[in-house]
Amino acid sequence: MLLDLIRDSFVGQLIYYSSGRRILRHPEDKPTFSLPARYSTSQRDLGVPSETATLTDQRKQSRAITNERGEGIPEEEIIRSSQDVEKADTNKVKDPVHDTNLVTWYGPDDPDYPQNWSLLKRCFVTFDICVLTFSIYIGSSIYAPGIGDLSSEFGVSSTAATLGLTMFIVGYGVGPMFLAPLSEVPQLGRTTVYIVFLLIFVVIQVPTALCKNLGALLPLRFIAGFVGSPALATGAASLLDMWPPEDWPVVVGLWSVAGTCGPVLGPLIGGFAAEAKGWNWTIWILLWLAGCSLAFLSIFLPETSGQAILYRRAVRLRRITGNHNLRSQSELDSQHLSIPELAKTTLVRPFVLALREPIVACWNAYVALIYGILYIFIESFGVVFVENHGFDLGQNGLAFIGLLCGSLVAYLGLLPYGLLVLKPMFKENRFVPEARLPIAMVGAVLLPVSAFREWFVNNTNVE
Repeated sequence: MLLDLIRDSFVGQLIYYSSGRRILRHPEDKPTFSLPARYSTSQRDLGVPSETATLTDQRKQSRAITNERGEGIPEEEIIRSSQDVEKADTNKVKDPVHDTNLVTWYGPDDPDYPQNWSLLKRCFVTFDICVLTFSIYIGSSIYAPGIGDLSSEFGVSSTAATLGLTMFIVGYGVGPMFLAPLSEVPQLGRTTVYIVFLLIFVVIQVPTALCKNLGALLPLRFIAGFVGSPALATGAASLLDMWPPEDWPVVVGLWSVAGTCGPVLGPLIGGFAAEAKGWNWTIWILLWLAGCSLAFLSIFLPETSGQAILYRRAVRLRRITGNHNLRSQSELDSQHLSIPELAKTTLVRPFVLALREPIVACWNAYVALIYGILYIFIESFGVVFVENHGFDLGQNGLAFIGLLCGSLVAYLGLLPYGLLVLKPMFKENRFVPEARLPIAMVGAVLLPVSAFREWFVNNTNVE
């Protein structure tokens, strides 16, 4: 398992290609690899030049050899079937059983199919995604405890200094609309997008910590949030790649807890750092956290996108068979699209869904409300506990542990519903999306109740 993790990781792919495909080889690169029968009749075997052969020519010759029973096929049937191929819609999804040029999984037990990975491997990669999400999310709130020191150093109001928190959140709110669709491009895949933008995120922290004025700090905070957004937007998609539908409530809920831990633990970690060393040490700690995550994930986070895995397999099979007509389904779907059309498909679609689909717009508004309340807590806790109750910055961070405990309790409440109600629905093929709403209704009721509790705390003098 460890070798497979490294081989399919970002660093593993760099080693693979830089070594001329001699190190960390895939099964197709090894002499012992047995080519599946459906790919064995390649253009090279048929004596057809790969540069000039047409799909019809290949179909004529391959069908002229034998049929499924091993019998010769009459010439008139070959001509008739080849004419049918010429008239077929080229955009139609081809049957993987009969189309020898369509690269698919080798079978229902294909070890490269993410949902066929061992339980240990899927759990480890789930941990990877949670670490990635935590490392980015903590960057928003870890800045908050240093706002007072920053406003004094830069000579600006605390309201202006708070913009450093706001710009980061705006960045990771806008970024997914532009960067998340890149993970759906099979030539890139999810892991490449994660690692490249995490690297930029880490590098951005150096000039941020060294800033001497607010005008330089705010754009850098926005860029950090923007480039960190792919992990926040597509982390759940990576989990859905690996886990069957009946396990989605459990794993996505766990990932959500990791996402909550970032903003909640940020003030706790950043509070002690800002109190001891000043505001810029909150950024240095973020640099160390994100840098360690980058080093770890670059080696141990494999590709989970099935489209990207099959695209890479198609590239390898084209090389070893000489059949340049071998294509994955994602290549067939995009081969007739120009670059502007492809960009429109991947980049414009999120905006269309957000603006034209009422259910998407409603959920976006609800999630925005939830995050707005969370970050209001992050900023207002300093006013309540530091200014009114005399807490220092480190002690103020301890007040956020309640939010962390609340997210854990909520997840423990979700588990019975996910395992006892939703999972049987998936297995019995009677699940409908609305089945998730009852448990969400519980949270919708408890949210305003918790807000009244905060109002009570904020308006009560505690000695």
